[in-house]
Amino acid sequence: MKSSLSRGASRVRQREWQTELMRLIFCLVFGAALLVGQIPAQDARNTEIPSTHTHFRMRLYNQRSEWETQKARLRFQILASAGLLPLPGKSPLHPQIFGRIERQGYSVEKVLLETLPGYYLGGNLYRPLGRRGKFPGIVSPHGHWNHGRLENTEACSVPGRAINLARQGYVVFTYDMVGYNDTKQTSHGFGGKSEDLWRFLPLGLQLWNSIRATDFVAALPDVDESRLGATGASGGGTQTFLLTAVDDRIAVSAPVNMISATMQGGDPCENMPGLRVGTFNVEIGAMMAPRPMLMVSATGDWTRNTMKEEYPEVRTVYDLYSKQADLEAVQFNYKHNYNRESREAVYRFFAKRLKGDHNSSAYAEEPFVVEKDEDLLALHDHPLPSNALTYDQIFAEWRAASTRQMNSITSAAELRRAFSYGIGVEWPAKLSASIEGERILISRDGFGDHIPGIFIPGKGAPALLVDPKGSDSARKQAAARRYIESGRPVLMIDAFQTGAAEAPRDRTKSYFLTFNLSDDANRVQDVTTAIAFLSRRYRGVVDVAGFGDARLWCLFGAAAAETAVMVVNDPTDFKGADEDYISRFFVPGAQRAGGLTVARRLAGLRP
Repeated sequence: MKSSLSRGASRVRQREWQTELMRLIFCLVFGAALLVGQIPAQDARNTEIPSTHTHFRMRLYNQRSEWETQKARLRFQILASAGLLPLPGKSPLHPQIFGRIERQGYSVEKVLLETLPGYYLGGNLYRPLGRRGKFPGIVSPHGHWNHGRLENTEACSVPGRAINLARQGYVVFTYDMVGYNDTKQTSHGFGGKSEDLWRFLPLGLQLWNSIRATDFVAALPDVDESRLGATGASGGGTQTFLLTAVDDRIAVSAPVNMISATMQGGDPCENMPGLRVGTFNVEIGAMMAPRPMLMVSATGDWTRNTMKEEYPEVRTVYDLYSKQADLEAVQFNYKHNYNRESREAVYRFFAKRLKGDHNSSAYAEEPFVVEKDEDLLALHDHPLPSNALTYDQIFAEWRAASTRQMNSITSAAELRRAFSYGIGVEWPAKLSASIEGERILISRDGFGDHIPGIFIPGKGAPALLVDPKGSDSARKQAAARRYIESGRPVLMIDAFQTGAAEAPRDRTKSYFLTFNLSDDANRVQDVTTAIAFLSRRYRGVVDVAGFGDARLWCLFGAAAAETAVMVVNDPTDFKGADEDYISRFFVPGAQRAGGLTVARRLAGLRP
């Protein structure tokens, strides 16, 4: 009997020891998770407000796989910001090539391309004369020079570089930025809040034009489509590295005087809502890796630190591919430019990388004479085609095409991806949470957000409640009492800038929405983050109930969630017109992402 009691006591002590060990392990693991996440005392979305003049630093990627994951994410982010996710259908370009002039060693022609139905891009095509075979092709955007693609000054000559490249054996297409030269169906700086909602803005239209310009050059019978290059300076440099970030057909690039850690672009055509949230130009430029790239910089502009800062940072990405030699950099002692010395550096680089010619002495710039403006302008004594649309018509067609495209996606995963990137919201990879009594703080690891709330554990399927006045107000709702009394787990959050999360936020910095989400977009993100917290802690469908305009945050947050949800309070009074979004729920890209129709579809509600 004594022996039996001893064995029983021993088993009890063993169970107690195992229980204590499990509790210790849980504390260590949970504590380690909190240590990794380090929930900030203040929300970084209020305290860290980047802008075009913030001095950024490149994140260090230790593994190629880590960088490839980020690169894929950034590509979706760029395309979504530009209004090009999914990519629009490629309608026929109907190229018009005319007005040929032949000079010593090259020819030049006028070009009109129909890059969207009824929308035309102007440019010039320079080709070698006296040579046979297929040539490398170069797309060459121009930047913010006074005369656009016709600029011919000591600081920059767009025709001069095209003439020299054509004489050297390249087919070169110089083309307009929107609102310049022949491409004037929109202004250069068009936009507004409705355009923000549909992501119909200069940067996106220009990026689309660059993609279609690449289509045009690659299809020319005298071009080797495996040897395509791109180069431009200033705003043309921005266009160059944005194109190479999303279009792998560009084999070699030379962005000039633009990849900077201290200036991200000062024009509407270089900034769009969401473009640089969590990133900046150096990281976008590094997306060229492992393809060969030449970074050209100047001591007299914002690329003055390239040789000691931006170039080494981009090189860390090339290191991941063991392709250090495929990234080159040069710097010249000039103000902002694409002058002769900069051009000659590009000639040598392209010759080596696209033609295999390492004889640098053979690529000094030859004298050139630029044709008169009327002999280069496609619309000089040549009208726009009869189907050319007005600005309002182009915008209307953009809206209609976007709606058709989003509604036609049949894959739920593809639709959710386009929707989530379109509104700038992500399903969190990792979360941290700190719980004291009923008070909780939740944060996405690595983002610095800080979501307070009230958390009441329970059993069964969890519920999330969101009130525009915060968690304390949500707890007073009758629905909260019913959930709590039922014993189910209940989370009530202070979504961004509500309740205890209210805090000062400087929204006055230049191109604020390029680098920062809108308040409503952040609220949607917080709802999605809260759903992720509950879904990883409990099994079952997460009920999501919003009150007032928080119903919209909940609907869109639930639509972005990669788990089963039940939207309890349907915002049926929200009709989804542009003015409704602008006055009640301003999330740039919401309409391009499918708006109310796609949100309801993803959330499992009737259209």
